[in-house]
Amino acid sequence: MTQPLKIWFEADDRLLRLRLNRPKANIVDAAMIAALDAALVENSRDARLGAVVLDAEGPHFSFGASVEEHLPGQCAAMLAALHRVVLRMVEFPVPLLVAVRGQCLGGGLEVALAGHLMFVAPDATLGQPEMKLGVFAPAASCLLPELIGPSRSFDLLMSGRGITGTEAVGMGIALEAAVDPEHAALAYFEEHLKPKSSCSLRYAVKAARLDYIARIKDKIRAVERLYLDELMATHDAVAGLEAFIAKRSPQWQHR
Repeated sequence: MTQPLKIWFEADDRLLRLRLNRPKANIVDAAMIAALDAALVENSRDARLGAVVLDAEGPHFSFGASVEEHLPGQCAAMLAALHRVVLRMVEFPVPLLVAVRGQCLGGGLEVALAGHLMFVAPDATLGQPEMKLGVFAPAASCLLPELIGPSRSFDLLMSGRGITGTEAVGMGIALEAAVDPEHAALAYFEEHLKPKSSCSLRYAVKAARLDYIARIKDKIRAVERLYLDELMATHDAVAGLEAFIAKRSPQWQHR
C-alpha cells in the first residue's frame, strides 16, 4: 500500500516538506495520523529546521477523517490520535505552513487549522460538515473560535456549510489565496523564514503562541470528553454516522 505521507527536506535541510499521499480523498485515517505524528515528533528537535510546509498529493487536500473510525468502539482511539497530532502541530516549535487546494473538509480541515499559517487556492472548498452527520467537529470547535471569533465560527460549525478559499482569507482562516498555494507557502518561507535564525524563530514562535497553546490544550481535553461521554451516547450521533456509511439519509429521533 502507498505510504500515507511523503517526507523530504529542501533548502539545505532547513525546510521539512510533508505531503498527504492518499489521493484523491487523502482521508485522515489512523495510518495517516500516525505517519504525520511520527514525522513531527522525529523532526521537532532538529536545530537547523526553520519551517515545515504541509500540502497534499492530488487535486484535494482531504475529504476528511475516516467516518468508519468514528463509530463506537473505535472513536475513542481515533479522537485521541487525531487530537494528539493536532496539538503536536499547534505546539510545533517552528512555523508550520499549510497549503490547501480542492476540498478540505472535516478532519482534514481540522488538521489544516492546526498549522500556523494557511495558504489556499481561491476556489478551494473548506468546511466542517460534521453536523450533517449528527456529530460535531471537536478540534475545530476549539480552533475556529480562536481564529475567526465566536459568531463566524458558530455559523460554520452549526451549518456545516462550505466556504471558498477567498472567503477563508476574508474571515482570517487563511493568510493568502493563490492559484498555486504550495508555491505561495514556499515563497513565504524563502522571503520571511529562511533568512532568519532557526534558534530565534523557535523563541519567537513560542512567545507568539504561548497563551493560545494553553487555551487550545485545555479546551480540546474538555471537548473530547463531551464528544465521547455525551454525544456518542445519543441515538442520533450513531445513526447519522451509520447512515453516511450506508449512503442513505439519516432519520433523526432527536435523542
